[in-house]
Amino acid sequence: MLICGALVAAVAAAGIIADAINERGDIRERAAAITGGDPARGEAMFIQYGCGSCHGLKHVRKATGAVGPPLDGIAVRAMLAGRLENNSANLEAWIRDPQQVSPGTAMPDLNVGAGDARDISAFLYTRAE
Repeated sequence: MLICGALVAAVAAAGIIADAINERGDIRERAAAITGGDPARGEAMFIQYGCGSCHGLKHVRKATGAVGPPLDGIAVRAMLAGRLENNSANLEAWIRDPQQVSPGTAMPDLNVGAGDARDISAFLYTRAE
């Protein structure tokens, strides 16, 4: 029952994020408000850290990887990494230290700092489709 309750909470949280993103207004402003990060800088950091070498993401240069899941629509997913509720704190934790979140995951620890993780999260929350 605990897992089922966690999944319900995750779906609700994803709905809150989706509602915030789908409201009128600039999606980048909404993502920045949710995360406290800078989506434009986050896109640059996404490229700089080489995230696209493992993850596909439409309309992002060099984001053609097929090791990890494609990140299109990540802003409206219920779960992250198959085990975390989709919220900005969890997304930042996953980006900063994926091995801590899921030991043995294929996602490497890239030594992403807190500010960069916040900005990458903001950028990813612009990806509702």
